[in-house]
Amino acid sequence: MAKRDYYEVLGVPRSADEGDIKKAYRKLARQYHPDVNPGDASAADKFKEVTEAYEVLSDTDKRAKFDRFGHAAFDQAAGGGQGGFSGDFGGFGGMEDIFDMMFGGGGGRRQRSGPERGADLQYEMELDFVEAARGKEVEIEVPRTESCDTCKGSGAKPGTKTETCSQCKGTGQTSYVQNTILGRISSVRTCERCHGAGKIIHTPCASCGGKGLVRKRRKVTVRVPAGGDTGTRLRMSAEGEAGARGGPPGDLFVVLRVRPHPVFRRNGADLLVDLHISFPKAALGGKAEVNLVDNETIEIEISPGTQSGTVQRIKGKGITKLGSVYRGDVVVTVIVDTPKKLGAKERDLLKQLALAMGEQLDEDKGFLGRVRDALR
Repeated sequence: MAKRDYYEVLGVPRSADEGDIKKAYRKLARQYHPDVNPGDASAADKFKEVTEAYEVLSDTDKRAKFDRFGHAAFDQAAGGGQGGFSGDFGGFGGMEDIFDMMFGGGGGRRQRSGPERGADLQYEMELDFVEAARGKEVEIEVPRTESCDTCKGSGAKPGTKTETCSQCKGTGQTSYVQNTILGRISSVRTCERCHGAGKIIHTPCASCGGKGLVRKRRKVTVRVPAGGDTGTRLRMSAEGEAGARGGPPGDLFVVLRVRPHPVFRRNGADLLVDLHISFPKAALGGKAEVNLVDNETIEIEISPGTQSGTVQRIKGKGITKLGSVYRGDVVVTVIVDTPKKLGAKERDLLKQLALAMGEQLDEDKGFLGRVRDALR
């Protein structure tokens, strides 16, 4: 089955820059990662496909080869006519060797021999509206790679030692000089003996199998600052994946998702509240209480004749602005409630009010009276 174009695999145009390629890969890798799709062979194949595409397009040299020659640039068995090449190349294994010499390739993906920083992780945390507004400490459990406690990350069984690779002298890479049709060219490749590690482990650690890293679920305390909202991204330094070969760990990024509240809403740092009042209070005026997210209650003045939809703004009583000591405002929208059920006394009082205001009311004619009016 023919391979798909790498740009098509990642869903990016051929003009995509490094950032676009990285963003597309991260999205697809999260979607198809084996940990997210356990037992799904199709997802595993997709993950391998997008990873392969990213490894090529994120590398300047490899991308240049792919843009020029397509998949043929990475077909080590391309000695038989693929991509317009055929015949013997003076003892080279195929077109891959030619490209390795020209572009300084490593016969495939080159491994680093020195310390390597661990990967960053992302965790989505859901919070209540009030918790996010006030701020809160939350303990979460994060699956991540950590340094093996048994061997302290060395990969060797405790009590044994590692040996510096005699072939690469601990660099993880070896240099070759070959005579080619282009002249005398030097290339650097991953050491075949230590596979780029720079050291030889004769007795691997039983806990990690010689990798020096193990998979664990670690509890992490997240301090959510007051004023967080959906999309707020908190960076926790050194709480990501463990680094390779003694490298520093990556970071953990916690992204907030805030559940809606039945009463409160927000616009940035402004707290939006609907205040329901009765018709008599709207007409006569008076005082009303407004509850805030920090359990504080404030009293506001209702002017006589207040209409439904009237807005009052209370300065500095809203939500704390993220990363600041300042607070937004409370925006109160007054809603005048119309009673749905009235007793005889309330109906009589309202009728008297209507008459006093010069408003003519249709008296209740009863069932027979309404029928007569309908037949007229």
